[in-house]
Formats: sequence, structure tokens, C-alpha cells
Amino acid sequence: MTDREMTEVQQKASVLIEALPYIQAFNRKIIVVKYGGSAMTSAELRDNVIKDVTLLKLVGFKPIIVHGGGKEISRWTSKVGKKSEFVNGLRVTDSETMEIAEMVLNKVNKDLVRMVERLGVRAAGVSGKDGAILTVQKKYSDGQDIGFVGEIKKVDPKLLLDLLEKDFLPIVAPIGMDESYSTYNINADDAACSIAKAVRAEKLAFLTDIAGLYRDLNDTSTFISRISADEAQQLLNDGIVGGGMLPKLANCIDAVRGGVGNVHILDGRIQHCLLLEIFTNSGIGTWITN
Repeated sequence: MTDREMTEVQQKASVLIEALPYIQAFNRKIIVVKYGGSAMTSAELRDNVIKDVTLLKLVGFKPIIVHGGGKEISRWTSKVGKKSEFVNGLRVTDSETMEIAEMVLNKVNKDLVRMVERLGVRAAGVSGKDGAILTVQKKYSDGQDIGFVGEIKKVDPKLLLDLLEKDFLPIVAPIGMDESYSTYNINADDAACSIAKAVRAEKLAFLTDIAGLYRDLNDTSTFISRISADEAQQLLNDGIVGGGMLPKLANCIDAVRGGVGNVHILDGRIQHCLLLEIFTNSGIGTWITN
């Protein structure tokens, strides 16, 4: 073995040793991964995310994937000649759009199941309709009717917990039903947050298209690697966080205060972002704690 090869082997061993305490600490703990954004549209990133989650499963974690699919839904609605409309970031969902959304999300769901199964781990794809996991009520945006968009009213985690107990990796599409059994589309961030609270997850990881939180978006030196839920709430109160990050951070705070151990905001465009965040001392994203 050459000196260079020996150095590479030693570096790999160092990485494993650094990961050991985290593997020990979170063994048999539930981690919910909200999977969306660019990490879903790039084949290479998609493969890496699934490999990351599968590895978490194989080293003792109990992962649950909650996925989105907004870009795919927009693509398919345009194929049938419909224009996507949004109100305050929420898709206006008439009955035809709801039918398309459910079809697309189920296809995405089963594609993810196939990818996990190919890596040797048993996966089960469900939607929030299965086992009445997600019961919703009609959601309005500033009083405006936006169609079949659901606000989560109740989470029944029994089916998910049963799947985890039987050694499956659950993959959840964000679709739910109301008490009249009508089908609704649900924001995937909301679904992931509610599910993480219901299963008392140790970790909730949001894969996004940004590196994490900044005190000043125009100054990369203000990146926040670790913050408490109270400090994060102060950022919201002070108007420092806005745009699409505002509801996401509100979900993070709600999750921590609702019993989730830790919440992570990660850039899903970075290869193996989950492993880098969970198994290294420095991490790469924003970690929100109690």
C-alpha cells in the first residue's frame, strides 16, 4: 500500500470514528426527513438523498420520509393545459388539479419506494389517507377559498409506528382526508412537522434550496449554525426572516416546542447533506434545539 493509499484509508477510519458517538446516541431513534426542492429534480441528488436515508436506516435509525412534489405537479398540470395558480405560496387546487396532484404524488412516492428497495431496505409508500394518518380541514389563505388545500387537524401515527416496528422505512405523500372523506393536498412542510410531533421524533430534517438561516441574507458571515427555538422565534418577531423561509422556520419552532428533539435546515443541493449534518461535529446546516 502506498503512502497516499494509507492516508486515504486513515481518513476514512477517522470519519467513521467521528460518526460513532452519533450512531450510538441516536440508535433506534426516529428521524423524519422532509424531502423536496432541487434535491428531488436532480437524478444525482435524488440518488444521494435516498442513499443517505438508507444508510441511516442500516446503522440503527428509524427514518420516515415525507416528500413533496410541487414542481412535478406544475409540470403535469401544464401538460393538460392548466395554468398553476398560487395564493400566498399555496397552490389553488380545484377538483381536477387535486386529481392530478394525487396521481403525481403517488407516482413520486412509488419511485422513492423502488429506489430504497433497490438498496436492500424494505420500504412502504403511503399517503396521509392510509390509516387516517392525516385528517384535515379546509384551509383558507387570508380568508380566500383556494380549493382542496388541507390544514392538518389530527395525526394518527399508528400505521407509521407499526411499519417502523416491522422494520419498514415509511415514505409518506402529503395527501389527507377531511371528516367527510374528501381528498386534500397538504403542504409537505406542514405534513412533516405534524408527523414528527406525532411520532415524537428525535430529529426532523428539512431539505431545502438554501444553506440554512442567516441574520443577514446578504452577508454569508452571519450564517447561523445552531440556535434555540426561543432565539429563532425572536428572529421571526424582529422580521429578520421572511419570504419562503418564514413558514418553514415557524414549522421548525413548532416542531421543537411540540416535542421533537432537534430540527435541522439543510441545503439538499449538497451531496450527502444528511450524513454531513448528523455524523460530523461541525455539521453543515442550521440546527434548532430546545
